[in-house]
Amino acid sequence: MRVLGIDCGGEYTGYGVVEQDGDGVLHHLCSGAIRLLPQEPLELRLKKICDGLTEIISSYSPEEVAIEDVFYAVNVKSALKLGHVRGVAMLVAAQAGLGVVAYSPLSIKSAVVGYGKAEKSQVQVMVARLLDLPASPEPPDVADALAIAICHLHTAGTLRRQQAEAH
Repeated sequence: MRVLGIDCGGEYTGYGVVEQDGDGVLHHLCSGAIRLLPQEPLELRLKKICDGLTEIISSYSPEEVAIEDVFYAVNVKSALKLGHVRGVAMLVAAQAGLGVVAYSPLSIKSAVVGYGKAEKSQVQVMVARLLDLPASPEPPDVADALAIAICHLHTAGTLRRQQAEAH
């Protein structure tokens, strides 16, 4: 299974495509961050995300998209901007005919680090280890996107095994 993980952000939107082979081994296919310039109008920043994610989906053909679930932000303006970015990411996935699955930050950290309140640096280190990367992904948004993809692969694999055992 091949999954595109997306970490929606106001300054950087991280992305990562991870594949899990038949033996359960994870493979890093690509990752990076779409940098958004605060001085650009919102509609141009959203178009940049749309174009970037469309290109990644076209190049890597993921089977599903995983994103971080909505969380509560103290700053309403930031939460609204994040909602716009998240909406564009979901729309791009839907236009490509892909399902979108959302995970809470706690679930993502638990799946990757084993502790739901892990620090960003711990997530970066574990993502690098799980994907056999030479260094921790930078900026942290890239590691978060890869962690979201890994979380989905682990969760989907567990659900498939449970369904197989039930039959």
